[in-house]
Amino acid sequence: MIIRKLERQDLPACAGILQSVYNNELWQCRWQQETAEAYLGDFFDMKKFVGYAAEEDGQLLGALFAHEKVWWNNSEVFVEEMFVLPERQGQGIGSRLMDALWQYVTQHRLAGITLSTNRYAPAPAFYRKHGFTDCGHVLFMAKEAQE
Repeated sequence: MIIRKLERQDLPACAGILQSVYNNELWQCRWQQETAEAYLGDFFDMKKFVGYAAEEDGQLLGALFAHEKVWWNNSEVFVEEMFVLPERQGQGIGSRLMDALWQYVTQHRLAGITLSTNRYAPAPAFYRKHGFTDCGHVLFMAKEAQE
């Protein structure tokens, strides 16, 4: 398996993986291929996009979409999405993607990595294993449009 920079041509395969990860009872999403590609394409088109792909024998196994953002004391990287094929989860692929991102952070002398995730999914345990901590001072908020 190799970890490499994400390329635009990877977006269709990434969209397929995103659907396989999130279109289920746990996440309750209903991603369509076209919408998933547009969603990931928006991240890819960010000015300071940082992305990595995990690949084995020409097959994409997972990806990480992030971007560098300016912050008051030092820029940081914000992870927008990270996913691994469901049948390949738990095999170290996500860890390798996160390691590649951490190497980027240290090489560029950035402040660190931030992200948000669903507290009721397995993801928080993965991130804690990689040294992330819960930020009690941060509150994620949303306002939904009326139907």
